[in-house]
Amino acid sequence: MQPHFDCIVVGAGSMGMAAGYYLARDGHQVALFDSFDPPHTQGSHHGETRIIRHAYTTEGDTYVPLAKRAQQLWNELAELTGKPLFLNTGSICIGAPGSGFVAEVERSARAHQIPLEVLTGAEVRARFEGINVPDDYIGCYEPEAGVLRCEDCISSYRELALAAGAELHTHTRVTAIEVQPEGVTVQTSKGVFTARRLIVSAGAWSEQLLQSLYGHSLPLRPTRKTVGWFQPAGTAYNAPQHATDAGEFPVFIFDLLQRQYYGFPVLDGLGLKIGRHDSGERINPDDDDRSFIAEDEEELRWLLQRHMPGANGDLTQGKVCIYTFTPDEHFIIDTLPDHPHVVVAAGFSGHGFKFVSVMGEVLRDLVLTGQSEFDLSLFRADRFDTND
Repeated sequence: MQPHFDCIVVGAGSMGMAAGYYLARDGHQVALFDSFDPPHTQGSHHGETRIIRHAYTTEGDTYVPLAKRAQQLWNELAELTGKPLFLNTGSICIGAPGSGFVAEVERSARAHQIPLEVLTGAEVRARFEGINVPDDYIGCYEPEAGVLRCEDCISSYRELALAAGAELHTHTRVTAIEVQPEGVTVQTSKGVFTARRLIVSAGAWSEQLLQSLYGHSLPLRPTRKTVGWFQPAGTAYNAPQHATDAGEFPVFIFDLLQRQYYGFPVLDGLGLKIGRHDSGERINPDDDDRSFIAEDEEELRWLLQRHMPGANGDLTQGKVCIYTFTPDEHFIIDTLPDHPHVVVAAGFSGHGFKFVSVMGEVLRDLVLTGQSEFDLSLFRADRFDTND
């Protein structure tokens, strides 16, 4: 007799783990499968920290309600677990002249009544001594934004899901999925399992699994990304000392038109963390080479040398992760055509982790009812021309 569940979740890295928790908490029998042992270093969710902000660019009317609900749920999770999952550092988005990114941040803040200070380049330098930008640059400071401790967040959802009765099958690869009119059969490296419902949230491994479900490929691009930690001189780049403090060095985003960077203040003595958003080559997610090389360090130092010279110290560590992009960098969140009991969630990399908490609720609601209280039309899978 094959093990049978109310819902199977394929991929328990971040979105899947949160969905598994909300389903199990509400009394559903849930099995989660992951090829690794989350939180792990093989996907998109490691590296200690992620940014959460609320004044959102590009389709902000869709993202802002999700970001606000996500913040509420992160705060609830931190209170429930007693862990400092969120650190209110504030965020500074800095744009070169002509930055559409910064203009959209301003528009979003006005439209959604999000606290935001717009600063000239001179005001940015005066407020944050570690940043050096010309006078004609613009900075948007959002005081309620900050840092999520990403691996601690996933560990928290994992602990709560297991406590609520969910089964977690680690080091278990899903090899095939068969969808029936009122259920699914999932073949894995450790046996065959069945369920009434299915969520597929397999990150960089979604492309192959979803091709088998849709009968054609979806435009998902696993991409090699790097981050580095650099030891600054002095204390100008330190994060606030307490979870509710703001006003010291914030998380940051630079839109330099041809280059986009993001980063974090010094936390836990690891150094200032920085990554580049808009570069990286397509890779096979099963490639085991995660080497951080000299060219990676050089690419990251480019920003430090020009705009944060006080942080251009020794490299303390460098890491490689995988982004999985769609062509428009919006997510895919949808039910499988003609099979509303199957939900697909993919393409979150680059800006998705902040939404993990609310995506847990969204995926739970979609797989149970086929509906969500949020407008998800931007994320439909059929927006892409699959005939190309």
